[in-house]
Amino acid sequence: MAASARWNHVWLGTETGILKGVNLQRKQATNFTESGRLRREEEVTVLAWGDETESQILVGCANGEVKRFSTEKGTFTSGRRCPGGEGVFRGLARHDGCLVTCVESGIIRVWPEDTSEHRAEVQVGPKVCRMRQDPERPHLVATGGKENALKVWDLQGSQEPVFRAKNVRNDWLDLRVPIWDQDIQFLPGSQRLVTCTGYHQVRVYDPSSPTRRPVLEASYGEYPLTALTLVPGGTSVVVGNTHGQLAEIDLRQGRLVCCLKGLAGSVRGLQCHPTRPLLASCGLDRVLRVHRLRDPRGLEHKVSGETGCPLSSAPASSRTFLPAPGNLFVKSSEKQRGLVGRARARESEGSPQISPKANVKCPKVTDPSTQMTQKGEQRGLGVKPWAREPEGPGF
Repeated sequence: MAASARWNHVWLGTETGILKGVNLQRKQATNFTESGRLRREEEVTVLAWGDETESQILVGCANGEVKRFSTEKGTFTSGRRCPGGEGVFRGLARHDGCLVTCVESGIIRVWPEDTSEHRAEVQVGPKVCRMRQDPERPHLVATGGKENALKVWDLQGSQEPVFRAKNVRNDWLDLRVPIWDQDIQFLPGSQRLVTCTGYHQVRVYDPSSPTRRPVLEASYGEYPLTALTLVPGGTSVVVGNTHGQLAEIDLRQGRLVCCLKGLAGSVRGLQCHPTRPLLASCGLDRVLRVHRLRDPRGLEHKVSGETGCPLSSAPASSRTFLPAPGNLFVKSSEKQRGLVGRARARESEGSPQISPKANVKCPKVTDPSTQMTQKGEQRGLGVKPWAREPEGPGF
């Protein structure tokens, strides 16, 4: 069991409490459970790495328990209760040797490893949908939710946010625009953040802006966006919605780059590899997919039977890539790089230059090398789906 766990490339959590390890080369999924029984109350709601070497996984369950799984031993090594607040976990993180948890009711707590009592508590507001840690400044976390605007918090003792986003201006009928931030990411090399909303918008915020409003806003499709992940380089993001549509959006110009085919259910989680143009996704169709985003675009791997949310790590060693919020992530150690994908690594790019607000509901793709189908446009996309058939062993 330990050997099978060590060579898995993707990890997923399921609604029945199972931690699944997926070997993309063999197209095999291995189940890991602590009790040996399927229990709905142990639904995996969030995953995070437990150490810098990515040999441990933190598994947040719906019953308020956080388990620690060893990828070297292939077993659950410990677990602890993290009570306080209502609702499921919306984020897990590590900071200064402590565990950081955030629940749906809006309570962030910092738990030392050697005691059962929490060391600090922060109230961030109700109906939280996501808590995200800044990988470059681990003491900062961002939160957002339904009627709970984006905020950035300092875990080093402050009870007030270091940044509080301001809602966009009223619409053309002078009506208030509702708030519903579903996912958050920190842009590398800067203080900027990007969010996706339940009202199909992608927004970029700059804490240094005096208005505290988005410096870029783009719309995609007609349905709620449920997940977001950064493409290597940080100049674009991939978003997914409740109808299984995936799209890459350029954050420099606010335009639609491409759409990805294949999903048949609501997207639960997305994550790009930290250095390679590879995207892992999973959702309600119970299929894990790994797409190539470049050279050429297409489906790289497809493994059935997985229900969860992907998440990806981005340490300096690039050991593993897991999809961002939710129940899945993928490994990228030196020995495993050839197994995860054969796409070329992109050259490092600086932080994106944000252009003024733009709307990408009806973009035009002008790349002559891109072949596009003539079979009807997707509703609300303004661009026709790709006609090139995916290649590789995924089919």
